[in-house]
Amino acid sequence: TTYQAVIDIIRSSEGISGLYSGLNSSLLGISVTNFVYYYFYERGRTALVAARSTPGSKGLTTVESLLTGFIAGSATSIISNPIWVIQTQQAVRTMAPSSGDPSAPRQVVIKKLSFLETAQKIINKDGIGALWSGIGPALVLVINPIIQYTAFEQLKNLVMQRRTAKLRAAGSHRAASFSDMDYFILGALSKLIATSLTYPYIVVKSRLQAGSAQYSSAWAGLQAIINKEGVAGLYKGISAKLVQSVFTAAILFAGQKRVYEVTKRTMVTAGLVKA
Repeated sequence: TTYQAVIDIIRSSEGISGLYSGLNSSLLGISVTNFVYYYFYERGRTALVAARSTPGSKGLTTVESLLTGFIAGSATSIISNPIWVIQTQQAVRTMAPSSGDPSAPRQVVIKKLSFLETAQKIINKDGIGALWSGIGPALVLVINPIIQYTAFEQLKNLVMQRRTAKLRAAGSHRAASFSDMDYFILGALSKLIATSLTYPYIVVKSRLQAGSAQYSSAWAGLQAIINKEGVAGLYKGISAKLVQSVFTAAILFAGQKRVYEVTKRTMVTAGLVKA
């Protein structure tokens, strides 16, 4: 269980700090992943809206969301995969199979490896191609942000339409608006949908990136896990992942808009861009 995993890590040689193994590379990975994804997503959105023969809503249709998400997700997976391989191996380096017995021996950590040292170790052991371990399921998982952003866009459009209709019915011509809490809730719901649907491939990708398994393909990985552990094996750790990913997405969607507004306002004030 998630609770037992936390206890095992704390009881290891690293203690509570073990819960933050790989944090530096994780922060780097999140930064690069979101930068690349938002860059390609916004570029794709702008191009699709500009390509329309008639001007209209700036919102994306379902098909447009899928296409934009596929392009952005593929670019993100290919560019950021080495960072996540390094991060995953840093995060699991102190973990040994748990027997449920507190007195059972655990792996002793001799030295913590930095980001570059971990990368060098992976390359020396398995070659530079190992930095793209799990790229197969990672590319399959491009559908995760596609589902997430498509769900977010469609939920946002639905809420916007309903609020606008209510304002028009009340005789108001004011535009409907969203609060930080709206973005938080919509971000959480969209990520909950995406993660729940794609979790089995997340398990396969994690095992490949951790170097704990070798599968000829993502599909072969799914079959191997089912054969050995049953269908339940495809959903190991899903409770912790849902909590982590849902809160991350909720905070991201709520915070991204505010950071964007503050950044734009600062750049306008500094004369770097036009209002």
